[in-house]
Amino acid sequence: MNKSLFTYKKSGVDISEADKFIKFISNISTKKKGKKKFNNIGGFGSISNFPKNLKDPKIVACTDGVGTKIEIANLLQKYNTIGIDLVAMSVNDLIVQGAKPWLFLDYISINKINLPKLKSILRGIIKGCKISNCELVGGETAEMPGTYEKGKFDIAGFAVGIVENKNILNKKKIKKNDLILSIPSNGLHSNGYSLIRFLLNKKKINLKKNKFLSKELIRPTKIYVPEILKLIDRKLIHGCANITGGGLEENISRIIPDNLCANIHLNKIKTLKIFKWLKKNEISESEMLKTFNCGVGFCLIANPKNFKKIEKYFNKSFKPYVIGKIINDNKKVKFNGKVSWS
Repeated sequence: MNKSLFTYKKSGVDISEADKFIKFISNISTKKKGKKKFNNIGGFGSISNFPKNLKDPKIVACTDGVGTKIEIANLLQKYNTIGIDLVAMSVNDLIVQGAKPWLFLDYISINKINLPKLKSILRGIIKGCKISNCELVGGETAEMPGTYEKGKFDIAGFAVGIVENKNILNKKKIKKNDLILSIPSNGLHSNGYSLIRFLLNKKKINLKKNKFLSKELIRPTKIYVPEILKLIDRKLIHGCANITGGGLEENISRIIPDNLCANIHLNKIKTLKIFKWLKKNEISESEMLKTFNCGVGFCLIANPKNFKKIEKYFNKSFKPYVIGKIINDNKKVKFNGKVSWS
């Protein structure tokens, strides 16, 4: 009898473990009340109904990951929030153009399938989709021995949103004297973690023994979808920007029309404790502003007369406040003053 010497399992890929993970995802769908979700899991592709009552719909799509924040999750062995980050990084971009999140897919690549870790990540993804009111319709899990070191993994997300053509937020709607409003972040979100990890290493900081940092560095990204969509539905804003990698200047400049300028007063920015801590650890203000959100998680551009109406849609922790206004100038963004880090 010929005996096989080589198997896929011996090479480091265990298909039976992947099947167990797929079954876990399918079982989650059966526990949902009402309309069954995730019913495409395990198939070759996902089939979804196109939203009804749309006259001239446009599809908006985007993709993102969470960068090296996953290394913080690995270090702390805490994986139940990183999936929320994954959803947030895409859906917060979708709403900038006025789109309502509709579908989400994930991709997880890992050295070796670890069911407890993958289940924890997935629970975070499902929670992020629930907050965003979008459906997780599928994904891919790849076991890749030799590509990743032991215990290492990466995740990526892909989101699709829908918007009526007439409701698309574009540069043309932004006018002189519009206010620039900051919606506070809840922390670092998912940007600048390579710099943070470099700093931790240089300062020889034991993250596991630092309660403040271990809590702040794993805090999931705020999802702004519920509040922003209410503003869009009521036509209360002319534009918005998700403040991610590149900070205020790079992200706001992307939505400013030619011959107009976002004139921002840095001294009005309300910073959080984590950013003050970073600034005290030998990071310049210019580096802080181009790497981190510095407390400004999302920006709105609106007519001054709508400011009071806009405030009503946010709780106390994320109440928008004025940091500048739109003026005539050829430069897209101007900073005035300095951030208060004290």
